[in-house]
Amino acid sequence: MVTTTRIVGPDGQPFALADLKEPQTSRTEQLRNEWQGHPSRGLTPSRLAAILVDAEQGSLVAQSELFEDMEERDGHLASEMLKRRGAVIELPWDIVPPSSPFPKEKAAAKQLKELLAEIPGFDELLFDTTDAIGKGYTNLEIEWHQVEGFWLPASVTHRPQSWFQIYRGYREEIRLRDGTADGEPLQPFGWIRHIHKAKSGLLARASLFRVLVWPYLFKNYAVGDLAEFLEIYGIPMRLGKYPPGSSKEDKLTLLRALSELGHNAAGIIPAGMELEFLDAATGDPKAYQAMIDWCERTQSKMILGGTLTSQADGKSSTNALGNVHNEVRKDIRNGDAKQVAATLTRDLIYPIALFNGLTDSLRRSPRMFFPVEETGDIETYSAALPTFVSMGMKISRQWAQERVGIPEPETDETDLLQAPAPARPLGLPVADVAAASAQMSNQPQDPPAKMTGQLDQAVSPALAGWVGQIRDLASQAESLEQLRDGLFALLPDLSLDDYAAAMRVGLAAAALAGHYEILREAGGA
Repeated sequence: MVTTTRIVGPDGQPFALADLKEPQTSRTEQLRNEWQGHPSRGLTPSRLAAILVDAEQGSLVAQSELFEDMEERDGHLASEMLKRRGAVIELPWDIVPPSSPFPKEKAAAKQLKELLAEIPGFDELLFDTTDAIGKGYTNLEIEWHQVEGFWLPASVTHRPQSWFQIYRGYREEIRLRDGTADGEPLQPFGWIRHIHKAKSGLLARASLFRVLVWPYLFKNYAVGDLAEFLEIYGIPMRLGKYPPGSSKEDKLTLLRALSELGHNAAGIIPAGMELEFLDAATGDPKAYQAMIDWCERTQSKMILGGTLTSQADGKSSTNALGNVHNEVRKDIRNGDAKQVAATLTRDLIYPIALFNGLTDSLRRSPRMFFPVEETGDIETYSAALPTFVSMGMKISRQWAQERVGIPEPETDETDLLQAPAPARPLGLPVADVAAASAQMSNQPQDPPAKMTGQLDQAVSPALAGWVGQIRDLASQAESLEQLRDGLFALLPDLSLDDYAAAMRVGLAAAALAGHYEILREAGGA
């Protein structure tokens, strides 16, 4: 928990935490009373060019309002943007400590993740942050309050892009419009300021919608022409004739009759006037549809990197091409997630950690992380990693857990899987296993274990001779039948004298061990 009421801001100047309780826009009443201008109404190429030039010169109001209209009135564009923004929202997120963390930093990251769960509407906050993907930038205003001694956002509110302007100093800076030429600098730690560039250059020209605005305009023309064509398609041309000397009222009556005949199939005209029906209106709407399709494909390419993840034409669309386009879409999603994570780390995670005494610098602050890398096949990694480790490769355990999608356990978790005890290797004498077990447990060997070792040593010479002869026979045999015949031929040559002597010793040792156990139990009883 923070122990001071004054914090040093990004500009190096101290300020009081109590000042954060009042949002900056609470003092700008004129912005809250503004109404949208909807510049898309009657939009023409010349009008659009003027709006874009004004934005380059620092006036973002008309361009921002146009971008809002585009997303509201173009269903295809809105659908594609929801796909791109939703791809980031659906990713799991985590709060991780900085690189090479100390135990205190690990604990701070864990506590910070718990504090974030208390922020109301955190998912909506993520969604509003991605609004910058299409419009270039977005600003979310933070209102702070204290909850049981912890400083947390009481609300995070999305503010329209038209409320802001660009101040050009050594670096471009987004400021709040206050009626002056330079604008009002945004309050430190009072905003989440996310800039999402679609291309390099000036901020006013770097938004994705800036590229999409021309296809939007051309599509509107094509849709309007198509609607007008469909309104008259199939309706016969009607020609009215009025006699010389007809008054203006008579001409208007004839015109109304022509209109009623076209839609109501009924009408009246004065005597002496004539109606003539010509051929029905004909034409081909494919030209308008071709323009609409071109505009929508261009929008899909710019937003998602391809067209086969949004619509199929039934000709060139294949499963293989769809998978390729989907991989491009994943690359775009990963790039968006990294930019959003960097902004939230700087403008949300770090302030919460700083105000509550969990960090003292942005460099060592916990950070937001979107695990965008797809996990690998567990079976493949389980087979490959032991081989690499045996070759001397140094592999981080955290890296391996991220690759297979197994999260790092908490430090206080006790119910953890354990590796099984190593089995006795084949061919290892029983005495060696008993000796190793006794040595590991720091317990002296009991008499049966000692006798087992003596028996193994006594039998080893005879067994070694047999095993050696059988190994040589197996290496020379070319078939199972030849090996079988060789074993039959080898059996009469084997001597059992040494083996019989060893057995006598073993049986005597076993009998003495049995007597020892009986005497020990009787003594214990």
